[in-house]
Amino acid sequence: MYAVVEAGGRQVELTAGRFVDIDMVSAESDQEFVFDKVLMIVDGDKSVVGKPYIEGAQVTGRVIDHVRDKKITVYKYRPKKGTRKRTGHRQHHTRVFVSSIKVKEKVLSEAKDTYKK
Repeated sequence: MYAVVEAGGRQVELTAGRFVDIDMVSAESDQEFVFDKVLMIVDGDKSVVGKPYIEGAQVTGRVIDHVRDKKITVYKYRPKKGTRKRTGHRQHHTRVFVSSIKVKEKVLSEAKDTYKK
């Protein structure tokens, strides 16, 4: 089973037992974090798509740490003018370990088969 959630304005695919890096959130290390904007849940052959979100579904996880991404280099120059500017940036992320995907049984029972033959 996996879920697609909205985190930081982006869509992220989450599976229980794995970790994911999302945009920095204000949460302490080893604190519980809840993704409540669930867009889609896929369970085997069945899938549920929200309009826009699935009511009664949530994904819970635990904040592992706050990390920084690899540095990107931004280099601007104007040819034949002698103007050069070099800057860099490292994006801050929060690493979350996904512990469970919870959904009401009623929602899964009304799910449609994704892989019809």
